[in-house]
Formats: sequence, C-alpha cells, structure tokens
Amino acid sequence: MQYRTMPGRDEKISALGFGCMRLPTHVGGPASSLIDTARAKAQIVSAIERGVNYIDTAVPYHLGASESFLGEHILSDPALRAKVLLATKLPCIRIKTAEAIQPTFDKQLEKLRVESIDYYLLHALNGPSWDKMVELGVIEWMEQKKAEGRVRHMGFSFHGLKDDFLRICDAYDFDFAQVQYNMLDERYQAGIEPIVFMEGGRGGQRRPVL
Repeated sequence: MQYRTMPGRDEKISALGFGCMRLPTHVGGPASSLIDTARAKAQIVSAIERGVNYIDTAVPYHLGASESFLGEHILSDPALRAKVLLATKLPCIRIKTAEAIQPTFDKQLEKLRVESIDYYLLHALNGPSWDKMVELGVIEWMEQKKAEGRVRHMGFSFHGLKDDFLRICDAYDFDFAQVQYNMLDERYQAGIEPIVFMEGGRGGQRRPVL
C-alpha cells in the first residue's frame, strides 16, 4: 500500500481509502438489515489487513445504518480501531438550528462506539450550505471540538462551484478537503487543488460527457 503524509503533520494515510456508502447489501428488509454484515465486514477487514487505514462514512449512508455497522463490527475491536483513521461527517443538510449540531455529533460517537473522530467533515458543502452553517455558529463549534480533542482533524466534503470551494477554504483554517475527482471529472467542481478525493471510479454516478 502506498501512503501520503498530510502537510504539517506526521500521519500517514493510505492512498486508497475505503468508503462505506455502498457496502454489500441484502435485498429487501428493514433499513437496519440492508447491509450484508458478513460480506461487508470481510471486505473492510481485508482492506485494513492490506494497509488501507482511511475509513469513510456519514450519517445518511445506508439509510443511517453505516455508522452503526462500523461501530459494532469494526471499531468495537480495539485491534482494528488502532489501525483505522476514521472519517465521518456532520450532515449539514439536516442541521436547521445551532442547537442541533452537538446532539447530532454525540449520536454519531454513540453509533460509532468511539470517543473521538480522526477526520471530521462538514458534509457536502456548497456556497449556500456553508453560509447557513456559519450563521449557525459552526466555526466556533469546530474550534471547541478540536480543543476538547473530540475531533483531531477538521475538514469538509464539497459538491459545488470552484469559486465557492476557494471561498470556503479561505474562510477557515481547515485541515483538509474531500472532493469528487476522477478521470472524467478532473476539473469538475473544485478542480485539482484538494488533498483527499472521493469517487475515483465516479461512485456509480452518471453524468453526460460533453
């Protein structure tokens, strides 16, 4: 496995991460049983054993079951947790009030069965959603979580226009950004500046090729 070192910190991150948005699933059944636990666990453990250490999830993945799955079947194992740099995200689209931010974060810690998040992102930002989160006091909240040690590295994922991407980067001293980047969408959305990218295989999304 190849690794990258984040600028300004001595922490090696695998060049290939494991996204938990599209885990193997059963057909039908309630949301909590959609994930095929045996297959999904085998895939993630195999990836970790081969050196993958960046594991990415979020509140809405698998209708809310992804974080709980990781907490129960991966992160509850101290040996596996020690090998994982955990990334999850604040679901900005669901946050309507400042008072909703902390309970959402606390629930994530509970579901993931961890005391802190290694890489925490504001989820799927664009210009308007960033402006909304600023109004709700997210900058002060981020500062507090880092000071408490509840979040080690603060970042954001992005699905918007490049000008808004650069504006957000200038507005706060984020540790990293995670954006869509692949062979067909190399300069789509944020361009080529980011450190962490997602959907290297296009993530199953279909877009017209112009």
